[in-house]
Amino acid sequence: MIEQFEAGKLPTEENWAKYIDELRQKTVPSSKEDVMRVLVTAIEKRVPKEKFGLFFSGGVDSSLLALLLKKSTDNFVCYSVGIKGSKDLAAARKLAEELKLKWVHKEFAEQEVEVPLRKAAQILKTEDCVAIGVASVIVAATELAEKDGIKTFFGGLGSEEIFAGYERHEKVSDVNEECWRGLKNMWKRDLIRDATVGKALGISVLVPFLDDNLIKAAMGIPGDRKINSEHRKIILRELAEEFGLPKELAWRPKQAAQYGSGFDKAMRHLAHKKGMRQSEYAQKLI
Repeated sequence: MIEQFEAGKLPTEENWAKYIDELRQKTVPSSKEDVMRVLVTAIEKRVPKEKFGLFFSGGVDSSLLALLLKKSTDNFVCYSVGIKGSKDLAAARKLAEELKLKWVHKEFAEQEVEVPLRKAAQILKTEDCVAIGVASVIVAATELAEKDGIKTFFGGLGSEEIFAGYERHEKVSDVNEECWRGLKNMWKRDLIRDATVGKALGISVLVPFLDDNLIKAAMGIPGDRKINSEHRKIILRELAEEFGLPKELAWRPKQAAQYGSGFDKAMRHLAHKKGMRQSEYAQKLI
């Protein structure tokens, strides 16, 4: 259903839920090899003819996308943002150098982060600190790409749900049941946010992890092969290693974009300097 977030186009919440239910009915047991094959296809079929970008955090999702994209094309640029000393920038730098990626990045001073935070808050018209934090990373990376005339990007949205990447997946008895529930809830938590940001910025975001065949293949993998007490997204990390991603990046612990970039930390510090709680500061940004 979702090939990309194109200028804010989005199915209704009802149609999204129906779509996920239909995929669930079609899902059958699958293997790691099935996931590997379908993942490659999901990426390759989305590669545009024009030059494009990749939102590149250095996490397993964007690192694997970079690795697989590099195998088929050199017509893309990786974009990374973060505050000084951020874990995302350090990881992104390592892989960019190893794979000889075209890599554009910006290291923000803490006070500079207020600009993308404000823009994100005004686009979303929300006081939700998490939504603002996520969107501000997209805003900052997109502004880097403006100099290159790039308006189409690959992103890793969907990976956390189909491969069990969240803390809540550790706390349930049926992992895949929670994954299906999370996929439905993506509409109000993730899809509406990213579609709104995409429309405001005039960008399209390609989302191979939400490919219908990949969802079915990933959801055909037993939950205990996705997560345990030590690791999340196990099968995706195993695949990343098999594809050739360095082990330390394939098994790098998950950090959401706003945390790995340090933007959330910057938001807290900026709020503190103004004598505000983070929620109060977020309200003032709108």
